[in-house]
Amino acid sequence: QVQLVESGGGLVQAGGSLRLSCAASGRTFIRYIMGWFRQAPGKEREHVTAISWTGGSTYYSDSVKGRFTISRDNAKNTVYLQMNSLQPEDTAVYYCAAQENGGIGLGARFYKYWGQGTQVTVSS
Repeated sequence: QVQLVESGGGLVQAGGSLRLSCAASGRTFIRYIMGWFRQAPGKEREHVTAISWTGGSTYYSDSVKGRFTISRDNAKNTVYLQMNSLQPEDTAVYYCAAQENGGIGLGARFYKYWGQGTQVTVSS
């Protein structure tokens, strides 16, 4: 069992930056592939990014590539999402998730553990 707690969300103007954090507790964090998802009102949950347990492999959706960066600190059991050049369309609840096995899975069905989410609002 892994417990995930996100933090760092908030309100920011377009063009601004935020850094989300996801702290994990429970079973060995290092063995999990970690991902970030987001869901805006009335829209499906989007897989934004993911990172392998070593940090050597990453995935980014086209909508955030070049603007968002995922990283992890296994010593701190924490994964981060640095979000730059934020736009109003980035407004959503952002969720941290953990995948137990295999390579980076694309899509929510691969992720077993989820945080409660943190709201990111980008004003124009």
